[in-house]
Amino acid sequence: MVSETCTVAGQIFFKHAMGGEGAPERKWRRPAGIAAGVAAMTVGFFVWLGLLKRFQLSYLYPFEGFDRIILVLAASAFLKERMTQGLWAGVVLIVAGSILISLS
Repeated sequence: MVSETCTVAGQIFFKHAMGGEGAPERKWRRPAGIAAGVAAMTVGFFVWLGLLKRFQLSYLYPFEGFDRIILVLAASAFLKERMTQGLWAGVVLIVAGSILISLS
């Protein structure tokens, strides 16, 4: 979950940093947001590598489906994005597919 949370945090930082052209005082946020995103995703990457060393990929891969749920919740909470029924249906289908893969 740490790896997935770091990846989601990186995506949220990237989106926030690239959110559009703001006032001049906002320009400093872009490099800081990108740096924070890269740092979060780097931590997630190395945690993932450590997990791959200890566990089989077939055991770890189904956890990848959780990042979709975390990302949708984080985008709603931190970026104030509107979540539609279609979006939730898509997330449910992706997670259901990950579960089916893990069971096979």
